[in-house]
Amino acid sequence: MAAKVLKYKKDERVAVLTLNRPDNLNALSIELCNDVKKAVAKADADDDIRVLVVTGTGGRAFSAGYDIAEGDEGMKESAEEWWYRLNHDFEFTKCVWNCSKPVIAMIDGYCVAGGLEFAQMCDVRICSDDSKFAVIETHFSAGVATMIMPFIIGTRARDLIYTGDVIDAEEAYRLGLVSKVHPKAELKTETMKLAKRMSMVALECLKWNKRSINNAYESMGFHPAMNYGVAACTLMDSFETPEYKQFDEIRVKKGFKAALKWREEQFSKYS
Repeated sequence: MAAKVLKYKKDERVAVLTLNRPDNLNALSIELCNDVKKAVAKADADDDIRVLVVTGTGGRAFSAGYDIAEGDEGMKESAEEWWYRLNHDFEFTKCVWNCSKPVIAMIDGYCVAGGLEFAQMCDVRICSDDSKFAVIETHFSAGVATMIMPFIIGTRARDLIYTGDVIDAEEAYRLGLVSKVHPKAELKTETMKLAKRMSMVALECLKWNKRSINNAYESMGFHPAMNYGVAACTLMDSFETPEYKQFDEIRVKKGFKAALKWREEQFSKYS
């Protein structure tokens, strides 16, 4: 029997959701996205739960983003098909934003592409000292479906989105992308301490504070920005840029690893 792609457990007043595809760096398959949405809704409806923690198993990655192999197998190249898939992706990342209770992303390892988009939609991000972050989709001529980064780190979002550069945990902390950095061995203990401190606060207080904070973002144009991000991403993913065409030709002839190697070589000479 195949292992569940998502683990769910309750620890006192905290629900812990664990992305469980370690062999794929917890890549976000359609099945995993749908299971996360259901689990968040389950925790939100449970009056015994006050805080959610989302993490990834394996110690290598929170998530490496959406499952590229799955997309290649199941997607058409039309703008309409991209629009459908990207709205599915956005509904997935939005589930933690819409959750009435605080959601903490506990990040250990790589948190890139769609995994980073999802983590940014959580209320709080805590990471291990060996974590890495990147808007890596830029390297593949792809767009950012959930354009929340400017709301979190301001104008520095331009650097990260335009280049696709990888940053470490300390730089993520300096930019405000994460609020705390812990040694890898202490990450779970310290994150759960924080979650359980939060869970001591009255549930209605947590809910109304979250509503107030979310409303502050929404009054600054959060929803129009998100909708435009999905539309722009649809167009970018529909275009066949020269860069993507060459990447795809190498992928077909020599395999995905060879294509990745070629793509990264284009950037590494200027690193």
